[in-house]
Formats: sequence, structure tokens, C-alpha cells
Amino acid sequence: MERSTPISVAVLGLVSGLLTTAPTAAEAAFTAIDFPDATATDALDINSAEAIVGRYVSATDGNTHGYLRDKQGEFTTVDFPGANFTVAAGIDSRGDIVGNYRLRGEPAMVRHGFLLSNGTFTSIDPSGSVFANALGISRRGDIVGRYCTVLPCVPVHQHGFLLSGGEFSTIDFPGAVGTSAWGINDRGEIVGGYQDRNAKSHVYLLREDQFTTIDFPTAVDTAPFLLKGGINSSGDIVSYYCSLEPCLVGIMLMLDNGSEHGFLLSDGEFSTIDFPASRATLGFGINASGDIVGSYHDATGKEHGFLLSP
Repeated sequence: MERSTPISVAVLGLVSGLLTTAPTAAEAAFTAIDFPDATATDALDINSAEAIVGRYVSATDGNTHGYLRDKQGEFTTVDFPGANFTVAAGIDSRGDIVGNYRLRGEPAMVRHGFLLSNGTFTSIDPSGSVFANALGISRRGDIVGRYCTVLPCVPVHQHGFLLSGGEFSTIDFPGAVGTSAWGINDRGEIVGGYQDRNAKSHVYLLREDQFTTIDFPTAVDTAPFLLKGGINSSGDIVSYYCSLEPCLVGIMLMLDNGSEHGFLLSDGEFSTIDFPASRATLGFGINASGDIVGSYHDATGKEHGFLLSP
């Protein structure tokens, strides 16, 4: 049932420098998201019903768990059966969830993708992979993510994937040394990230088998470490960028230098997203209404999720 074939693409060109920048998002629209008694929380995706998925680190057992937060703010833990590590990374309009997990006893660097649909978990592992993250799902059930055939699964070893109709296709940006696929909308447009041969990271849009590179204007790196981003049905894209070297995205210590920012690209305009008084802000997901979710580090370095409503 599985097959692995590269998607043939053509490079359209750089978006950066051709677009304008809009002001930073208004502070009043932000809501912090913290799973109860968690030491860290990320908000990774949001659907049209305003259901949010993400991950949290439990203060009780120290493990990473996935979660689902409904529109009313009620949390439910999402754990793959037998796993001691689970992340819920993407959700579609039907409420199907994708993510990744590691079973108890497996090496720390191993991951498997999963789909949770109607209460049933299904593993997602591209052929030959030793690491797989399922990161985004469309309403028609197409799933995108990243995988590696060698460990550690650092950006230079990564490939994107599309799972559609039960068949896997590999996504590799032309000339890149590493590629990840983060999100797919109902039109089949895919957003992801890649690392070039100079170790610089970029966001891409894959539409009708053609790639477009997206770099935030003035950024020294766009989506460093290729964590995640999102795209909605209108083609609006969220991700993050670094404005100063060194780029310290993902460091939850007192090392953040205030250079990591989220961004929204909508109708040809970039907007910076900074949670008020945060040390770093990352954008991860966006729904059809323009609600954005992501993560930020507060003044102490603690990680929280956020919801930014238009």
C-alpha cells in the first residue's frame, strides 16, 4: 500500500523583498494557553471549530503528552497507547488529529507518526523511516509531515512527506539539504520548511507541484530549526523568523535574545506576531477564520501556548 516517490517541482522564486510588512498584531487579541499543572505548553494547530491541539510537559510524571482544547477551554490529554511521549500536532475540521509518539522502551530519538480518528489510533511510518512526525491534515484526510531514515533526525537528514489515498510521496525542495512539510489546506497547498547548503532555513509553499520560497523581509533566518508552521484554506501562512544572530529558537532558558518572532503572511503582506512582554514568539497554526496559535517564552524562559484572535 505504501510507495515512496519524489514530487517533481519547479522553483518559482523568492517571495522576500516583493512583499510589504504590516504592523505587529494588537496585544488585546492574545490569550495564553497553559495545560493545568504543566511545566511547558505549546499550541500547535487550530481548526474551524476553534479546537486546539498541542503538547505539554507534565509536572507530575515529567513526560510529554498531547492535548486537545475545545472552544470552551476544556482540556483532554491525548496519549498514544503504550507511549511515554506524545505530541498532537495537527487537527482538521472534522476533529481528526495527527501527531507523533515514542513507545516506552524505545530509544529517545525514535518517533512514529499517528492519526487519531473517531477514537482509533493508526501509526504513520513512511517506508524505511526511523523517525516520523505527522504535522498537518486536510479536511479530505491528506496528511503531511517529516521523516528521517537515519538518526539523529536533524534538519539535514529530513524529508517531507505527503500521505494521500494510502500512498506516501516524498517532498524534497530542489537543491535543499533537508525538507519538512508542516501543513496542508483543503486546496492541497502545502507549507513547509527547508535548509539550504549554507545552513540557512526558509519557508516554502508547494502549489500545483511548484515551490515558492518565503523569507520574512530583514530576517537573518526564517523558521530556523524547521519546527512547524501552518496554512489555512485562504492560503494565509504562519511561521516564525529570527531577526538577530544567534538564532536561539526552542531554547527555554535565559538565553533568548528577543530575536525570535512569529509572522503572518496574508494577501501579500507580512505581519510580525509578538506575545506581549515575551522573550520569543513562534507561530504554528491558523484556521479559516484567521485564528492563530503558537508558543511564547515569558521573562523567566517558561514556554506557553497562545491563541491570537483576529
